[in-house]
Amino acid sequence: MKLAIYGLGLYIFMMLPPVITLFESIMVVHMHMQMPLLVIIGMMFTPYLKKKFPGFFEAWNQNGIPGIVLFLIIMSYWMLPRAMDEALTLPLVEIFKFISLPFLAGVPLRDSWQKLMKFEKNSVYIFFSVLSGIMAWIYIASPTQLCNNYLVTEQRALGWTFLITGLCIIIYFIQSLFIDDTEDY
Repeated sequence: MKLAIYGLGLYIFMMLPPVITLFESIMVVHMHMQMPLLVIIGMMFTPYLKKKFPGFFEAWNQNGIPGIVLFLIIMSYWMLPRAMDEALTLPLVEIFKFISLPFLAGVPLRDSWQKLMKFEKNSVYIFFSVLSGIMAWIYIASPTQLCNNYLVTEQRALGWTFLITGLCIIIYFIQSLFIDDTEDY
């Protein structure tokens, strides 16, 4: 319950207009700070929601696959340049961002992750490393401005951060292949 209260406090803080303006004023901060924080807020709500609606999670996401697929779809959508652009210009899309990232990405991720087998977790790592590489290529190599609300230099900076993120995921994935995480310490 305490974690959900902290999550609610962070959620309210993230919805304050000056905070939204600050986070969305720089493209890298918008993509790599605001959006992950909204997902983390959803992860903070998950234990409370699972306690409040246990039958829903058991029936809907029994093996973790439906939840992780929903998480992947929502995250993939928000990586698109057009989605980021529309979140800045259309209030309904901004509202959708503040609902979808915590509740359609964060909650399913936290509920699903422990239910997934190692192969499925590795598939998620591979998916995000490949997606980060593709997004890096799109943002860096594009000769035109992809987002009307951000400069081309910000777009390229975001592309380089996607590349670094993808490489970090690959490094983590490779090291996880050599570590046996079944032992209790």
